[in-house]
Amino acid sequence: MRKIGLDVGDKTVGIALSDELGITAQGLMTLERVGIRKDTGKILDMVKEYNCDTIVIGLNLKLDGTDSPQTEKVREFRTMIENKMRSTGMKGIEVVWQDERFTTVIAERVLIEADVKREDRKKVIDKQAAVIILQSYLDSIKN
Repeated sequence: MRKIGLDVGDKTVGIALSDELGITAQGLMTLERVGIRKDTGKILDMVKEYNCDTIVIGLNLKLDGTDSPQTEKVREFRTMIENKMRSTGMKGIEVVWQDERFTTVIAERVLIEADVKREDRKKVIDKQAAVIILQSYLDSIKN
């Protein structure tokens, strides 16, 4: 089964999807945020559409491992997803955290090395960060 990775921000959610074997992560899209209820509903629609068994959410901690100002917002996002899954009868889907420290920096470097123009990088940086979050998770469960 597939896994879906999320890089949750204030304005967008970067979304990545694994292959069916759970080996590689590919960027799916960047979702423009409109409100937590609608955003989480769209995510759960994708979970159903792509037959995902795991939702991997990047947890944005500070370098010392403590919560950042964004951390609480991401925790609320996860809680909303879990509540919606319970209320709609979606069972058997695991929701997990993945440390996302440095993912945006790594994503930026990948895009620079790929010679992506600055204005184009802004459009895909969150999706690329979601790929890194999901790939990190996939690599960790292999070992």
